Amino acid sequence: MRSYTVSLVLAESLLAAVAGAVVLLRTGQSLFAGTVLSWAAPAVVVAWPVLLGATGAYSERVYGTGSDEYRRVGRAGFLLLAGASFLSYVAALDLSRALVVVAIPALTGATLLGRYAARSRLHRLRAQGRCTKRVVVVGRGGAVLELVSRLQREQHAGLDVVATAVTPIDRTCVGERTGLPVGGLDDVLALAAEHGADTIAVTSASETAAQYLRQLSWQLEGSGIELLVAPGLIEVAGPRLHIRPFEGLPLLSVEQPSFEGWRRLVKGAVDRLAATVAIVLLAPVLLVIAAAVGLTSSGPVLFRQERVGLGGRTFTMLKFRSMVVDADRRLDALRAENISDGLLFKMRTDPRVTPVGRLLRRLSLDELPQLLNVLGGSMSLVGPRPPLPDEVLRYDTSVSRRLLVKPGLTGLWQISGRSDLSWEESVRLDLRYVENWSLTLDVLILWKTGRAVLSRSGAY
Repeated sequence: MRSYTVSLVLAESLLAAVAGAVVLLRTGQSLFAGTVLSWAAPAVVVAWPVLLGATGAYSERVYGTGSDEYRRVGRAGFLLLAGASFLSYVAALDLSRALVVVAIPALTGATLLGRYAARSRLHRLRAQGRCTKRVVVVGRGGAVLELVSRLQREQHAGLDVVATAVTPIDRTCVGERTGLPVGGLDDVLALAAEHGADTIAVTSASETAAQYLRQLSWQLEGSGIELLVAPGLIEVAGPRLHIRPFEGLPLLSVEQPSFEGWRRLVKGAVDRLAATVAIVLLAPVLLVIAAAVGLTSSGPVLFRQERVGLGGRTFTMLKFRSMVVDADRRLDALRAENISDGLLFKMRTDPRVTPVGRLLRRLSLDELPQLLNVLGGSMSLVGPRPPLPDEVLRYDTSVSRRLLVKPGLTGLWQISGRSDLSWEESVRLDLRYVENWSLTLDVLILWKTGRAVLSRSGAY
């Protein structure tokens, strides 16, 4: 990971050097001209990695997961832009507009793209078992099993579980289900030394609270082993969690999820604007698809279906028809072929799908008419999967939280496997989005949707 950080520093310094060189070339000035711009351009090469470091963009804990890394890069770009503008005005330096208005924003954008490419590379390395931390998970059986399962499933987090430490009654069960070495709560340091662990992850349980956690932290002092504590708040992440000290007592503050306010207004405005632009630009494609659907099978071009949206209100969702007209009547005869483990019907080779419909589904082109739903306000560009009314009738309290936000044209489910996901995994991703929604997360999901569509993973 040190090499990874050094590579980022060198690459981003090089980007800053390129940005400065381009500005000098465009203005026709030499690096040794002795002008304000001739020293401002190389100053950016130094200031850019310094600001990235100051905002925490080189912190190892933000690599590979979440949107915090990109947010910190954006903050550094804003500081550099603000600083250059302030100095130019206060000191009357008359810096080139090409530097302030063009080069710095372009440098920030290029750095964000570079971070995305670097993250993709890091994910591949972690899938190969490299750039990971070796972890001993500590706690009660059920909590340990859940955390181990999550870490093994999300390899991009870079935490490789090598052993567990649980209460005596849970040892046999945890050992059989995980296949990992198991020790007692008093064997944590020995397990870490035996298996070369550099991280201890403690789950939330009465056996590992207060005095035990305090003593464990004392024992780890000077060992170089990192101590992580899982608060037991499933799907609540990052920006909503804060440590607040009260008279020396640190408490974990959990902010309420935001479903209203200015960010929601911005999201709605961006949704409608983007949908309008997309409909205009894709109009020829939409007409070609409509003609292909209408000429190759009998029935309407658009498929209309009642779905449940924000607050439980129903709306008519639009799609290009990809099945034969009487598909609903044929469903009962195919239920034995259902491969879904939840409330949905899934079938890899559904005989009701038309040849053109199969191609549209593989490329997700059948979803494009939902841009009209986005334009009308019943859907968003990004959100949970729009459920059917009979699904909602069988929701429990937790799953019903999906209805706190508008359903989306794409979402975490779209970029994480689509139809290949289990019901539990689909719900988990939707709830994660609801609990941690942000404009930054929306941008990341939209960015990754293109790759998911092109890979055609889980599309059938």
